[in-house]
Amino acid sequence: MSNDKDQLANSVVAHMMEHDLFSQWLGIEVLEVKEGYSKIKMTVRKEMINGFGIVHGGIAFSLADSAFAFACNNRNELSVALDTSINFLKPVHVDDLLIAEAKELHNGKSTGLYHITITNQKEHLIAQFKGLCYRTDKKLISI
Repeated sequence: MSNDKDQLANSVVAHMMEHDLFSQWLGIEVLEVKEGYSKIKMTVRKEMINGFGIVHGGIAFSLADSAFAFACNNRNELSVALDTSINFLKPVHVDDLLIAEAKELHNGKSTGLYHITITNQKEHLIAQFKGLCYRTDKKLISI
């Protein structure tokens, strides 16, 4: 059973997805949202391939960045990225199903720290992402 904080988190993420044309282009589907947490998925398409015949690293980065944004903004406090980094561990191929799971490590007054893992359909860890956000005093939705 979902609590009020998780209901707010889901409303915020639904609002974000409605206006996030890039996440829509990626084909992201939101699987689960809780306060300070998000889990999303996407399927890799052929136009996401780089010159080496594997998926462009920016695709995995973007998926993780979207999970990061959904997790750090879902308290309805507009938060922006201060610092992000990613480690690519395995190559990604066309038709791979990628799942990004964002977990909150720190929720401070003005910053938040998140760890995002990306796995494929074989449950192999393909990338790890770390994101530090800055929290503003602006709201994303009116409640």
